[in-house]
Order: sequence, then structure tokens, then C-alpha cells
Amino acid sequence: MYQYISEASIYQYFGDDDPEMIRDMIQIILDTNVNDLQELPKFLENRDFETIKKRCHKAKPSMSYIGAMKTRKLLEKIEENLENSKEEIDELHGHMDEIKRELLDFLKEKT
Repeated sequence: MYQYISEASIYQYFGDDDPEMIRDMIQIILDTNVNDLQELPKFLENRDFETIKKRCHKAKPSMSYIGAMKTRKLLEKIEENLENSKEEIDELHGHMDEIKRELLDFLKEKT
């Protein structure tokens, strides 16, 4: 059903007995990590590689919590080659749009 996130991973990390807690945790991920990563093109344009590295590093655990392992691997790839990461950051931007949509759908359907 989902292309980027995994319902099983969400329940594994957050449990399946407290829909309110799941909703709160997903909302935190949306408000922080997803928004932070959507701003990476701006930081790349300004050659602010330190901020890119920090934001990628900070988001990796959250991507695991929601089962977005392809995205987590992409974050690792960006971290490894910051100065030449435009293609990966562009790809990541697409991931973030889809992850945001999928998480909002998950919240509507499951909580």
C-alpha cells in the first residue's frame, strides 16, 4: 500500500496499542524531520554543508522508525559526499513529498 513508509515498522517502534501516541510521534516527525529535509536544496545552494550533514544525521533514526529505509540510505549517501550531493538531494526532495503524503494518509486511516 505504501511506497516509502512501512506500517509494520511504525507499529514495531511505537506499538499498536496507543493510537494517540502514534499520532503524536508521526506529527513530530512531520513537523521536524520532514520539514528540515525539505529545506536541504536551499542549504545546498548556499553551500551550507554543515547544516545539510546535521539535518541528514538527525533524520536517519526517524526514517527507520517509519520504515523509510530507502530514504535512510539516501541520507547516508548524502552525508558521505556532501559537496557533490545535488542529485541525491533532489531525489530526497521527492521522497519527502511522498513520505509526507503517506504519513498523512496513515494518520487518517489508522489513528
